Amino acid sequence: MSKAFASQADLQDKQVSFTKLSDHAWAYTAEGDPNTGVVVGDDAVMVIDTQATPVMAGDVIRRIREVTDKPIRYVVLSHYHAVRVLGASAYRPEHIIASEDTLSLIRERGEQDKASEIGRFPRLFRNVESVPPGLTWPTMTFTGKMTLWLGRLEVQLIQLGRGHTKGDTVVWLPQEKILFSGDLVEFDATPYAGDAYFSDWPQTLDNIAALQPQKLVPGRGAALVTPEQVAAGLAGTRAFVADVFAAVQAGAAAGKDLKTVYRETLAAVRPKYGHWVIFDHCMPFDVTRAYDEATAHRDPRIWTAERDIEMWKALEGA
Repeated sequence: MSKAFASQADLQDKQVSFTKLSDHAWAYTAEGDPNTGVVVGDDAVMVIDTQATPVMAGDVIRRIREVTDKPIRYVVLSHYHAVRVLGASAYRPEHIIASEDTLSLIRERGEQDKASEIGRFPRLFRNVESVPPGLTWPTMTFTGKMTLWLGRLEVQLIQLGRGHTKGDTVVWLPQEKILFSGDLVEFDATPYAGDAYFSDWPQTLDNIAALQPQKLVPGRGAALVTPEQVAAGLAGTRAFVADVFAAVQAGAAAGKDLKTVYRETLAAVRPKYGHWVIFDHCMPFDVTRAYDEATAHRDPRIWTAERDIEMWKALEGA
């Protein structure tokens, strides 16, 4: 291969921030690494996305314990990717909550996704041996919308549409207008779209905007703490998704093969987005998925560790 596979060469630790958004909401962010959200209610704590291993989750727990001693009762999976869910056991929650669509993805491709992601991005699976055998399974599921009350604090779990995956869930604090988006929104970070629905994603972002969040925790990137920053995060994600899909659709319509479309799409979008973190990691997966959606595969195909390597060699090989 002409360059290191995916992010295997990315070994530099990132600076962690634990940002207070309100008396009830915190954002654990790390310079473009996967984010974790924290909601502190009157009687319990909710964690949104867990980090990739129990050892890595331990740092989140340490920071939670700096601000509250309330029990961590709920873990919410914004979607099913291994990097977001395999740290769940560290929190010892009473309930792990996910959408029914996310549960179906875990059943269908959880094992393959686990092996695939660990191989792509080893730094994000620090102390991977601490992950217990098996997968992270929800103990509660919902379809469409679920409301929880953490004392007097209302917490809504909502499916606003497909985008990053078919199971995407946002966590919405309507009293404070704070939203945790998972990977539906990124900020100065390249959206991973290997399991995406490009055709649906822009409308889902519009549905997020319709809630008029004042603050937003994206899946990657800094917490967005003003309405202007929220608008920028939504607009940037929407533009990336639209630009990539438009370039791929044009190439596919012209009958070009995947490798040609990949090269042309990279050339088209790198000037605008190439400085975003994990750009080179994501683009082979993103363009492959977009090409599938533009041609013969409305639903994402399963990524296996073997398919990852074959794709990378085909697109990035000399």
